[in-house]
Amino acid sequence: MTLSPIGDRFYTADVFTTQAFGGNPLAVFPQASGLSEERMQAIARELNLSETVFVLPPETPQGTRRLRIFTPGGEIPFAGHPTVGTGYVLAKIGEISLTGDDTHLIFEEGVGPVPVTVRSRAGQPIASELTVAQLPVVEPWQGDRAAMARAIGLTVADLAVPGWEPATASCGLPFTVIPLRDLAALNRARLQIGPWEETFGSTAAPQLYLVTGLTGDRPLTVRMFAPALGIAEDPATGSAAAALGGYLVQGRSFPDGEPSWAIAQGAAIQRPSELTVTVRIAQGKITEVRVGGSSVLVSEGVMYRA
Repeated sequence: MTLSPIGDRFYTADVFTTQAFGGNPLAVFPQASGLSEERMQAIARELNLSETVFVLPPETPQGTRRLRIFTPGGEIPFAGHPTVGTGYVLAKIGEISLTGDDTHLIFEEGVGPVPVTVRSRAGQPIASELTVAQLPVVEPWQGDRAAMARAIGLTVADLAVPGWEPATASCGLPFTVIPLRDLAALNRARLQIGPWEETFGSTAAPQLYLVTGLTGDRPLTVRMFAPALGIAEDPATGSAAAALGGYLVQGRSFPDGEPSWAIAQGAAIQRPSELTVTVRIAQGKITEVRVGGSSVLVSEGVMYRA
């Protein structure tokens, strides 16, 4: 049997971590122009990572590259760890030239142009940060709390966090944000597929983002379940962190400035991750949301077709 390469080389990186085998793994195909949409989806299912990114030439003069992002279950318009990680990978392998300590990129994604800054030290990329293309939209969650608790294997009492209510939040990919009273409740949470399907399966925000530490503990600690996207539990979710920035600020009294939060995720599935979300506030309104963190290159390979 003769094998011929398709999609050229691909690379994997662990995103939102400084250690290999931590954070959220990502596959990047830096030159994917020859791949059909069907092949991209098949590859994403084969690799079975949270997301796989296919990099294409830009379609606008200001764009650096166009990204198509696939989960094992389908294509999505925006995701944080693929955006942050692709910036790092392209710089690390020399597909994009560094222009100093900060290299500014524009990735064309389904939500629109997404600015990314790659941070470097001694000529090597170490971290990257995205600025969301869509400012967060946050709305109260209108469902039944008992049903919400059943969907994550908890009780209504576990959802009792003074001053914080469940909500939907989105910067292009919608999440249901579920505040939990303590870290013990977060650790006990287990997605229950039947109750999840009944309560969230047909909603606009079936991705569940569980958050604790809202009453003052730092860092915030989170978990994210997305069975509709083929992701049982995500090690690190940049798009949810961006939406959380809006949730943390909207309807609350913040002075103008740039409050920032550290977010820990992934420990429950042995993939500890660290993210930061920064919200710019001007004249009492959110004007910018950024999410960033470190990445490390892990592997490279070639996908073949018989």
